[in-house]
Amino acid sequence: MVNAKIEKFFAALAKANPKPKGELEYTNPYTLLVAVVLSAQATDTGVNKATRSLFAAVDTPEKMVKLGEKKLRNHVRTIGLFNTKAKNILSLSKMLIERFDGKVPRDRAALESLPGVGRKTANVVLNIAFGEPTIAVDTHIFRLGNRTGLAPGKTPLAVEEALLRRVPKKYLRHAHHWLILHGRYVCKARKPDCPNCVVRQFCEYDAKTTA
Repeated sequence: MVNAKIEKFFAALAKANPKPKGELEYTNPYTLLVAVVLSAQATDTGVNKATRSLFAAVDTPEKMVKLGEKKLRNHVRTIGLFNTKAKNILSLSKMLIERFDGKVPRDRAALESLPGVGRKTANVVLNIAFGEPTIAVDTHIFRLGNRTGLAPGKTPLAVEEALLRRVPKKYLRHAHHWLILHGRYVCKARKPDCPNCVVRQFCEYDAKTTA
């Protein structure tokens, strides 16, 4: 996709959804971090159902450590890989207390040093909690980047780096949300909804669907 089309691509997404938001529910940077860790290989809807009661009682690393692993597991047992995730959340909570004064750091390397936190999770937290122009490449963005010709790449990191180069700066802050939501609800894996796509005229996908 050429630069002129990329500009129009994001202009159309911005017009359709001027203030995009992620679908994970949270109350502060710490609960956002916990929610994102839980969301790996799980749906946002499933995570939200599990964390509503959890976050009503626990919204700091100190409270999480006090809650303990057993009670945490009971809260998140409906989420895939909940045993491993519960262990990681307890460990990262202790590390936040010991190394970061109980605060979620605004630093990629520091975030990635936490148990259960990889590049994608760090990017989500940096973007949503701190307003950094990062792009977390999940399956939706990876598919969309390749399918549309917006940012082709063989790995999530390659797609991320291509997006950071190609997305106009004025759109970088919200690009992450626009692309995830578009991939989740319109440019779907099995059958993209091209007839109802606001960026179809700029997309390079050859096999566009019809009504």
